[in-house]
Amino acid sequence: MAETALTETTVAEVMAELAELEDPRAREVNEKHGDDHGVNLGKLRALAKRLKTQQELARRLWETGDTAARLLAILICRPKAFERDELDAMVREARAPKVHDWLVNYVVKKNPHSEELRLAWFADPDPVVASAGWALTTDRVAKKPQGLDLAGLLDVIEAEMKDAPDRLQWAMNHSLAQIGIEHAEHRTRALDIGERLEVLKDYPTSPGCTSPFAPAWITEMVRRQGDT
Repeated sequence: MAETALTETTVAEVMAELAELEDPRAREVNEKHGDDHGVNLGKLRALAKRLKTQQELARRLWETGDTAARLLAILICRPKAFERDELDAMVREARAPKVHDWLVNYVVKKNPHSEELRLAWFADPDPVVASAGWALTTDRVAKKPQGLDLAGLLDVIEAEMKDAPDRLQWAMNHSLAQIGIEHAEHRTRALDIGERLEVLKDYPTSPGCTSPFAPAWITEMVRRQGDT
């Protein structure tokens, strides 16, 4: 009981500290990307470093539903400590793009249930949940492609990416690029699909950055690999 009370006090203290870090300008920028918080991510990471790993506190911060608190929770949690159903519920609750992205990349990818969740989410009717399945698939394309049907993935991308909702389309496009970059035997087809579908072809790209348009992305990354 004492431990619970201590955690609750800590949650209140952390929430107060997050409120002090609130910056209206940061919120304005973040909200343009769908993220409803105003905390500078560098300051958020500094706070997480000070708090260190605290799984119970992370769970309580997540339960607040506050976006900044959930980002902090992701940074101080123990990724391998979550159960499969717990992560499934969290991904379905994580509507802010940054929370969703960090949860998949910092937690789910490091969890022993990641492959089971990848398969469950891949064809989920919720496009945001499905995008998490595609993000995990992209990770496997790059790191552990054995057992993946890459030609089959390209079939799905070719049939569905053009009309997919934004976040799912982005995740499928990343898989397309990764297949083209990592697997020379599928590169010509990946380039062809990208050229024909023209997804993200006109996406604004800062000078010095690689375009997310798959043919440009694949060509540039293959060129860099050739330079090393």
